[in-house]
Parts: sequence; structure tokens; C-alpha cells
Amino acid sequence: MTEHYYSAKPGARHDLHRLEETLRGHKLMLLTDAGVFSKKGVDFGSKLLIETMSFPDNAQVLDVGCGYGPIGLSAALLAAKGHVTMVDINERAVELARQNAEANRIQNVTIMQSDRLEAVQDNRFDVVLTNPPIRAGKEIVHSIFEQACEALKPGGSLWVVIQKKQGAPSAYAKLEMLFAEVKEVERDKGYWIVQATKQ
Repeated sequence: MTEHYYSAKPGARHDLHRLEETLRGHKLMLLTDAGVFSKKGVDFGSKLLIETMSFPDNAQVLDVGCGYGPIGLSAALLAAKGHVTMVDINERAVELARQNAEANRIQNVTIMQSDRLEAVQDNRFDVVLTNPPIRAGKEIVHSIFEQACEALKPGGSLWVVIQKKQGAPSAYAKLEMLFAEVKEVERDKGYWIVQATKQ
């Protein structure tokens, strides 16, 4: 199997880049590297999720597969009175996310390495956000949905971005098996933003 961003220890040689991105009205300076997802700029799907997601400013939020941090850090700015936990299996991504939180003076975050939700399985959240690692396979993606459902408080929501051609219909069907209410909140350029709410 060729290595990709869904690796705990990427072997790719370091290739650091600094990006400036405006996300949800906030200008963020982001450090990226080889061996992490979308290293040359925040991808369209993540941007669409960031612009669409909605939750109270005191929410307890979890970002699964945080990469170098654009979704989780944007969530932390939206949930200024709350807290965002950011997890990723990729140790390089986790270190970048920590550096990016510090560089942007975002303090209401906890960032840790975790295979899916393993490291936070005893925690409960109001909101889970994910741009799931499609290339890791359907089994991994669906297990993230299952673990997210477990981790959510009653009435909490999972927000997912997924491309139609990369399995959005089957992901939607899986979410309908797990959650009380599933709705497509936004659709653009083949990407779906889905909100699944726990009973």
C-alpha cells in the first residue's frame, strides 16, 4: 500500500509552506508540510464545511482528521466561549496544527494524535466535524461516523463534507442508519455538506 496522509508517521521529506487563508472572515496563517492532506492550500470541501457549519459559541466541538488545522481552528474562533478538540492519526499533521493554533493565538483548543476517536472515547461533544479520509476506505470512514455518534451528546450534530463521486450517497445511507435526523445542508461543485443529529 502506498503511503498517504492517513499514515501515523509520514515518511515524505519535509517541504514546509506557509499559507494565508481567509476562512469565515478570519485571516489565518497556516504552516503545511509534505505528508499531510491538502498541503498546498485549504481544499474546497474543507472551505465549504467551514463556511456552512453552525453551532453555539459555547459548544464543545471535536474535529476528526484535523490535518494542519483549518476546520478546527475556524471552529475555535466560532466557539469562542467553548472548546475544540482536534485529532488526527498523522503525527506530522498534529504538530502542524499545534503550531498553527499558537501562531494564530487560538487557545481554546486541545490537539492530539488519535486513530479516529480512540483518544477521546470517554469525552462527549455537542458537535463533531469531519472531512473524512476517503482514501483510507469506506470501512474507516463509516467507523468514524459510528464513533462520532457514540461521542455526541443527545441532540448533538455531526457535520460531514463528502464528494458525491467519492461515496456521498452510501455515506448518507450509513448516517441515516445511525442518526435520528440527516439532512443535506449545502451542495456545491459535487461536494455535499451533511448534518446528522443524534436523538
